Amino acid sequence: MSSDQNDFLFFEQDFEDDAVVEQTKFWDILIVDDEPEIHSVTKLALSGVEFLGAGLRFHDAYSGAEAIEVLAKNKNISVIFLDVVMETDDAGLQVVKRVRDELNNQHVRIILRTGQAGNTPEEKVIREYDINDYKTKTELTRSKLLTSLITAIRSYEQVCQLEYQSDAMNTIVSASKSILGLTDIKQLCKEVIKHMSVILKCAPRGLVCSKLDGDDFIQVLGGCGHYEGYFGEKLINVDSRVFEQVESCFALSKHQHIDSSSTFILKSKHRKAALYIECEHTPLQAQLQFAEIFLTNVSVALDNIRLFVKLRNAAYKDVLTGISNRTNFIERVVHYQKPHVNDYVFVLLDVVNFADINNGLGQEVGNKVLIGIVQRLKENYQSAKLLSRIGADVFGFIIRQDEFDLKKLNEQLGIPFYAEEHLLPIDFRVGLCQQQDFQSSGIDTLKVAYIALNQAKKAKHKEGVYYSIDMQDKMAWRLGIIRQLRHDFARNKLEVWYQPQLALDDLSLIGCEALLRWPTGDGVYISPAVFVPLAEDAGLIVDIGQWVLEQACQQQKRLENMGTEICIAVNVSVPQFKVKGYAQTVKNTLLKYGVKPKNIELEVTESVVMDELETVINTLRELKELGLEVAIDDFGTGFSSLSYIQSLPLDRLKIDRAFIKGLPNDDTGAIAALVISLGAKLGLKTIAEGVETQAQAQFLKNLGCDEVQGFMYAKPMPENELIEFINKR
Repeated sequence: MSSDQNDFLFFEQDFEDDAVVEQTKFWDILIVDDEPEIHSVTKLALSGVEFLGAGLRFHDAYSGAEAIEVLAKNKNISVIFLDVVMETDDAGLQVVKRVRDELNNQHVRIILRTGQAGNTPEEKVIREYDINDYKTKTELTRSKLLTSLITAIRSYEQVCQLEYQSDAMNTIVSASKSILGLTDIKQLCKEVIKHMSVILKCAPRGLVCSKLDGDDFIQVLGGCGHYEGYFGEKLINVDSRVFEQVESCFALSKHQHIDSSSTFILKSKHRKAALYIECEHTPLQAQLQFAEIFLTNVSVALDNIRLFVKLRNAAYKDVLTGISNRTNFIERVVHYQKPHVNDYVFVLLDVVNFADINNGLGQEVGNKVLIGIVQRLKENYQSAKLLSRIGADVFGFIIRQDEFDLKKLNEQLGIPFYAEEHLLPIDFRVGLCQQQDFQSSGIDTLKVAYIALNQAKKAKHKEGVYYSIDMQDKMAWRLGIIRQLRHDFARNKLEVWYQPQLALDDLSLIGCEALLRWPTGDGVYISPAVFVPLAEDAGLIVDIGQWVLEQACQQQKRLENMGTEICIAVNVSVPQFKVKGYAQTVKNTLLKYGVKPKNIELEVTESVVMDELETVINTLRELKELGLEVAIDDFGTGFSSLSYIQSLPLDRLKIDRAFIKGLPNDDTGAIAALVISLGAKLGLKTIAEGVETQAQAQFLKNLGCDEVQGFMYAKPMPENELIEFINKR
């Protein structure tokens, strides 16, 4: 008996008091044995035992199945005394497996007991099963039973502590990440309280408050639970008890834990701040250590909140002009969206060719022009709402319909702007959207206004264009066509057809024009007049143009190998000329397919030439030096071309079909005669396109036209029909 008493003294040692297991007055112990006497003896031997201020509370199970039921219902059981042999020889071992695998309970500690020593080898069991001890019932004296129990409880406590530490660190990592990304102080405080509650294992009830340097009051920054909704209030008016606790914290500059609450000091450069949180228990040492780590990140977040606010303001303000920017406009315009109301109009202004000012006179001048535009808009439209810089050279504002006059706007903006000793007349295009057409989102409202603005830019007039629903339908149609064109081009569904060109004097084949075709798959072809401009808008025309050139080169080479050496004409667009090194690209293509430069003719329209005159002339000269033929397509339909015609390195003038259609009876014959005469004087060949009747052909022949192209001789045709056409001649 004295030995047992001495053994019992072992349990009166001092143990660390920072356990993180759930706070209870008892350690729950489960006895699993099919002999009731074992239950009674075990309880008697362990009666009166306490560990870390908590006694023992026993639970009974008389079979393996009953043990699983008890464990499933009670998650707080810390130790199991488990008999090995019950309903079966390995019933206890099966319970161990089910506890770990089926219930996924890795916390509970298990002490195996057997009354039949040797039936199940101890070494094997210890190695293969997750248990703490394995004893025969006969060797478990009271002292040894207590030793096994306290060792198991300590192990249980350590397992729980490790899990808590892991969970706490994960909470801190995720919490720190979330709060450092917040810019709203109220949301920041909510997140801080929520995550601190997880660390302290209590409900999220509390508040964050601060006292700015120089202030004589403490202000609530945010809260959770019954403290939510007091943002900006003086803390003393919210709860005098909390106020006193926070004041004491500030005075002592340290955390305080009183009754059922804790107040944590938050270190900050610009303010005193504190986190008050209600908790049913005094935080444990381990919890406080993790709380301290988390609070470091909270302090950083509070110090940065001013920066976040500044960044937020910067995100909504245009630095150059000081007015709202695109982001701010998009977020705030939704407040004006009211179905069936038409009190306001959204005005969207685009500065025409603003890049020329920047490139020609410098960015400083350009900036002063932009500032001048804003000043003029402010002066003339003081009642305007949301005056914003939407883009680099695009401005917008909302104004009442009865206060806006488009004609007056054009007059006001038509006055030249003075910048850096330059008096600059500025041209604008205006897109307008009535309030009834405002969309449910700001970005969509901006989109419809841009649709109207784009229409105004295409029309090239100052009257301004109001958005209408059919514009969006057209835009959707355009986008659908472009999407399909991109898809079909990527899958080689486009085709190149060829229309023969003949010498007018003897109708011999002298060449053909490569014409792009887009089949829809049902025998219908989309007109080039429709999809070529869309290809230019979508940025596809350069790739498509290069593909057509390659197709033409391959076709020319195949015809040459057949014994027919003719020139194939290929159309070139403005974007192709703007590509750096375009002449070298053409040269490389000719070399790739072994085509003689004289057998490829590049056709450019007057509009192409006039759009980028210097660039086009220089590129054409490079191409001409390579030996390629160059023709002006649709000659006579443009303007200002006659003054530049002599500077272009040309071989051929192509008379547009518009001047051929009415021949020989209407006045267009005079224009055709003028073009043919001009070509002769400049030493250029002339070719008429769109010739459909013998009368037209004879008239052109009498005028001295050299070549013809048109339905009278041959329609555009695919490669196989072209070969058949050539073979029949």
